[in-house]
Amino acid sequence: MKVQKALVLLPLAVALSLPSPAFATHRARAESPFGERQKILFDANWRFFREPTPHLEKTVPITDWVYLPIEEGAGDARVLADPNLDTSAGGWKPVKTGTDVFEGRVGFAWFRTTLPPIAPPPKGYSLYLLFENVDDNGTVYLNGKKLYYHEGYGEPFVVPLAEAWRSNGPNLLAVQVDNAGGGPGGILGDVFLGYAKGADIGSGAAQPDFNDSSWRIVHLPHDYVIEGRFDPKASVSHGFLPTPPAWYRKTFYLPASDRGKSLWLYFEGVFRDSDVWLNGKFLGNHPSGYTSFFYNIAKAAHFGGKNVLAVHVDPGNYEGWWYEGGGIYRHVWLIVTNPVHIAQWTTFVNPQVVGDDVEHPAMAQVNVHTTVENDTDAEAACRLQFRVLDAENHLVAQTDSTVSIPPNGTRKVAVLLPLHAPHLWSLESPYLYKLQISVLRDGRIVDGNETNFGVRTIRFDPNQGFFLNGKHVELQGTCNHQDFAGVGIGMPDSLLEWRIRKLKEMGSNAYRCSHNPPAPELLDACDRIGMLVMDENRHLGDVYTPKTPPNAPYSDLSDLASMVRRDRNHPCIILWSLCNEEGIQGTPAGERMGAAMKKVVESLDPTRPVTAAMNGGWGYGLSHVLDVQGINYSYGVYDSFHQSHPDFPIVGSEIGSDVSDRGIYANDPAKGYVSAYNNAENTWKSVATHPFVAGGFVWTGFDYKGEPSPYGWPCVNSHFGLMDLCGFPKDDYYYYKAWWDQEHPLVHLFPHWNWQGKEGQPIDVWCYSNCDAVELFLNGKSLGKKEMPKYWHVEWHVPYSPGVLEARGYRNGQVVATDRVETTGPPAAIRLTTSTPTIKADGEEVGIVEVAIVDAQGRVVPTADNLVHFRVRGAGSIAGVGNGDPSDHEPDQANYRHAFNGLCLLVVRAGNRPGSIEVEATSEGLRSAHLRLEAVR
Repeated sequence: MKVQKALVLLPLAVALSLPSPAFATHRARAESPFGERQKILFDANWRFFREPTPHLEKTVPITDWVYLPIEEGAGDARVLADPNLDTSAGGWKPVKTGTDVFEGRVGFAWFRTTLPPIAPPPKGYSLYLLFENVDDNGTVYLNGKKLYYHEGYGEPFVVPLAEAWRSNGPNLLAVQVDNAGGGPGGILGDVFLGYAKGADIGSGAAQPDFNDSSWRIVHLPHDYVIEGRFDPKASVSHGFLPTPPAWYRKTFYLPASDRGKSLWLYFEGVFRDSDVWLNGKFLGNHPSGYTSFFYNIAKAAHFGGKNVLAVHVDPGNYEGWWYEGGGIYRHVWLIVTNPVHIAQWTTFVNPQVVGDDVEHPAMAQVNVHTTVENDTDAEAACRLQFRVLDAENHLVAQTDSTVSIPPNGTRKVAVLLPLHAPHLWSLESPYLYKLQISVLRDGRIVDGNETNFGVRTIRFDPNQGFFLNGKHVELQGTCNHQDFAGVGIGMPDSLLEWRIRKLKEMGSNAYRCSHNPPAPELLDACDRIGMLVMDENRHLGDVYTPKTPPNAPYSDLSDLASMVRRDRNHPCIILWSLCNEEGIQGTPAGERMGAAMKKVVESLDPTRPVTAAMNGGWGYGLSHVLDVQGINYSYGVYDSFHQSHPDFPIVGSEIGSDVSDRGIYANDPAKGYVSAYNNAENTWKSVATHPFVAGGFVWTGFDYKGEPSPYGWPCVNSHFGLMDLCGFPKDDYYYYKAWWDQEHPLVHLFPHWNWQGKEGQPIDVWCYSNCDAVELFLNGKSLGKKEMPKYWHVEWHVPYSPGVLEARGYRNGQVVATDRVETTGPPAAIRLTTSTPTIKADGEEVGIVEVAIVDAQGRVVPTADNLVHFRVRGAGSIAGVGNGDPSDHEPDQANYRHAFNGLCLLVVRAGNRPGSIEVEATSEGLRSAHLRLEAVR
C-alpha cells in the first residue's frame, strides 16, 4: 500500500463483514494522525467492458452539404446546430464532401445536411455515421444534440446516432469543423450512414442496476488499448492500435458514519474524455487525458450501503500524435474528510533561502499558503498547527494560526516558519522535509495533510546557463512520453521510478514531461532520486472543447491551472512549459495566449520561470512573455538569438532525434528498422560548446509506441529513444553516458561481431568514448590508435574476421577503460536477471525481468530471435512482455515473446499477498531458466 503526501492511506486488505458479496469492501478504518481525513486507494476490483469497434454495413454516402465559414470565434452551437435554422440566407453555401473550404485559413466552419431516411436497424445493430477524415477537429450534432467531439485529422471515427435519431425524420446533421493548424480543412474524407453490429449499451451502464456480471475484473492502473491487436487501418501516429470507447464500473461500501462528511473522488488520470456517474447521478465530464481532477460525491453517495461508480472513456479523440493508450491509467482515490478541512491542492510550500550564501545558507524561510474550507451552514472557528519535520522525522520548526471560516465558505491562511541551517535539495543529495498541517477544533485534530518539500535555489543566467544552489549545472535531459513495454500507459509507481533510475544511470539529470503533465508519482520519484523536471502543459491554451463560450478571447485555462496547483510543491520542477511547437507560437495571437497563461502560472506559483518548447518564431509572439527561451532543434540559431537577445536565457527544449534501433546496423525500410550509425552528435556538441545555453533535452530517453518516423507499417514504435521500449540501451545511450559523466572513463564499441558470411568484407566499427584516445585490436593485433574528438566518435573500417574486437581508452597515456565485442556461438540457453528482486504485494506493482539468449559460454547472442515462453507461479502473474523490436506485432500482454537481437523482457505483477514468485522461461532447443522474485508487504 502507498502513503501519499498530504493524506493517509489505509490498508485495503481488511474487509468489513457485509451481508452480500456484492458489497465487497474496498476500504478499512485505521487511526489517522489527521483526524477524520482518509485517502483510500480505489484501484482494485473494477469491472471493465471494451466496446466493440463498429463495422458499418449497408452504408449510404453523405455527399451534399451547406457550409458557413466563421470569421471570429467558433460560432454559437445553439443557433448553428438548431434543426430549424433557415440556411437559405445568411452566407450558407453548397459544398461537396471532400472539399477544402479553408484553403489555409485558421478558424472554424459549420456544415449542415439532412440525413436520408433509412430503415430501422435489424436486431443487434445500431445506427452510426462514419467520418473518414475531418480536418482538424470535428464536433457532431444531430437534431441539435451534441453527440461527439473528435480531435485530430487523418483518421476515421464513428458516431452512434441512437441517442438523437428521429425514426420518422427529418434528421438534421450539423458538424462544426476547427482548422487549428492551417493548411487544408473541412470534411475531407467520405461520410457514410449505416448499421453496425455490436453491443451499443448507450448510457445504460451508468445506472446502478445495470448487470455487469459478464464484464471482466481489472486492477488499475489500466491501459486497455495496449491489449488490442495491431491494425494497419488504424492511426499510424498512434501505433496502429484501435482506440474504441470503454466502460468501467466499481461497487463499494460507505459506512453510515460518513454521512455529513465531505467526500471526493480523485482521478489522477483517465484517457480520455471521461464521463463519471455515481449511483446513476452524472458527476461530470473531463475531456483531458493528462490532467487530474476531483468530483464531490457527498450529495450522490449512499451511506450505510453500496455505491456504484461508472466511468465511460473515449480515447478515440486524440490529444497528441503519439501512442496515448486508453482507460483509467493512473490511480483513483476516495478522500473522506471532516466538513471543515484543508481544500484540495491549496497548500503551497515556498521555502526561500535567506542571505547571499545560497550554497551553505544559515537560514531559510518556509512560506506556507493554504485554504481551509467549511462545508457546514455555521461559522467554524479552528486552530491550524504547522510543523516541519526533517528527513529523520525530527521537529525542526512549528507555528500556529487561529482562523474563523464563514458558513459554506473558505479562508486563506499564510504563515512563515524559520528553518535554521537547512539541508539543501540537490541532484547529489535530494533532501526532503515534510510540512504537516493539522486543523484543530475544540482541541481535537479533525483534518490535516502532509507535504514533502525541498529547500533549493534555481537561476537561469543569460550568459552562463543554469544554477542550482549557486552551482552551475548543465541540464543533461531527455524528453519522454508515458508508455512502456507490456503495460502501455498503465505504469505502476515502481515502474515510473525504475525508468527515472535508468535515466540517471545514463548520466541524465533532467526530465521533460513531453508533452503533458505526468503522473504525480513520477514527480515524487524525481524528488526522491534527484532529477530536475520541466513540467509541460499540453496545449497553448487548454484543449478546445465545444463547451468553450462563443467568441471567448482564449480557451479555458483550467488544465494549466490544475497542473501548477497539483505539482508546485515538488522541488524537482525548475520550469513550467506552456506548450510544445504550436502553430501560432510566433504570432501576436500566440503572445496574447501566452500572456494569459503566464498570468495564471504566476498567480499560483511565482517562484519558477516559464518557458515554451518552440520550433520557430523565436523572438516573436510567444517569446515576448517567456522567462526562458525554449528552442527545439535548430541549434544553428543559438548564436544569432543570443546576439539579438543577450538578456534572454536559452534552453535546448528539444535538441535532437537520435533515430536508431538496438542492434541494427543497416537501414531496412521493408522491416521498419533504422541503423545505429545515425547519431545526431552535432546536437549535444552545440549545447555543450555554448555556455549561454542552459543545457538540452534529447528526444527521447525511451522509445514509445506510435509516431514511427521515418517508416510506417509494419513499424508501430518510434525509433527516437536512447533506450528501447523495454529500457535496453541502444548504442547512442553510451554516447550520452560518455559525455554526461566525463569523470568516469568509458569506451563503447559497436557493432557486434557476428558477421558470418562476410569474412574479409569491411565492417564499419565505431567507438564512443570520453577518453583522450582509443586503440582498436582485432584478435590481439592493433589496428591503430586514434585521438578522440570531443563530443564525437572514432571509427575504423575493419575486414571481418571472427574472434575478439577490443577497444582500449587512454588518459594521460594510461589505459583507463576497455570494451570488447566477440563472435559468439549459437544460442544455447536463456538467462534471466532482475534489478527488482522484491515487489510490493499490493496487486499492481511490478518487477522487471530481463531475458537474454546466450551461447554455451554465457555470451549474449546479438542476432538471436528465439521464441521464449514464460510461466509465473506463486504470488505474482504476468503483466506484459516486450522486446524493443519497433515492428513486432506480437501482443504486449501474453505469455510469450520472440527475442529481438538477443533480448526480450518480462514484466511481473505482484498479487495482494506476500510470497515467492517463481519465473520460468523456456524455448525449444535452449536450456531453460528460472528466477525467484519476492512479493513483500
